[in-house]
Amino acid sequence: MLTTRQVSWLKGVVFAAALIPLLRMVYLTLTDQLVDPLEFITRGTGDWTLYFLSITLAVTPLRRLSGWNWLIKLRRMLGLYTFFYGLLHFITFLWFDHFFDLAEMWKDVLKRPFITVGFIAFVLLIPLAATSTNGMIKRLGGKRWQWLHRLIYVIAPLAVLHFWWMKAGKHNFTEPILFGTLLGALLLLRLWWRVRK
Repeated sequence: MLTTRQVSWLKGVVFAAALIPLLRMVYLTLTDQLVDPLEFITRGTGDWTLYFLSITLAVTPLRRLSGWNWLIKLRRMLGLYTFFYGLLHFITFLWFDHFFDLAEMWKDVLKRPFITVGFIAFVLLIPLAATSTNGMIKRLGGKRWQWLHRLIYVIAPLAVLHFWWMKAGKHNFTEPILFGTLLGALLLLRLWWRVRK
């Protein structure tokens, strides 16, 4: 069992470590080490959104299977990093693909299915991030807050579908299958525990 001080130290380490992918993207771009920096940043932010989504969803199963209750202290931060990288992914799409032209972006959202599902997944992440504070939990009430945050069961499949369609254009299905299997297993495990309550 970790002490409060150890948990605080661990949270600081995780917070700093979660910024490393972004710092790496910035460094490689500024030092001109990339063939296509725009593609690298867009794909990188999307990939790390999925990574953090997977890690966030793994917290509860790991806690229950291992008995490491301190893991729950990291879940909010990991969830917010999921939103953070998702927001960066959306901004790069809006900037690099459409130069902040919202009308053109909206046409793209309606025209291309993989953009549509990715956009929906991002929009659904917004209320989860906005209600992540203790104050919002109290304001909404525990039950309503829990119902709202079950949107994650919609967001995760949409995120995988977005990734699948994007990779399908390059005939690369390995990563989408891995993410889909992992997230599917995590969601089913959480649902199974919930039904057994």
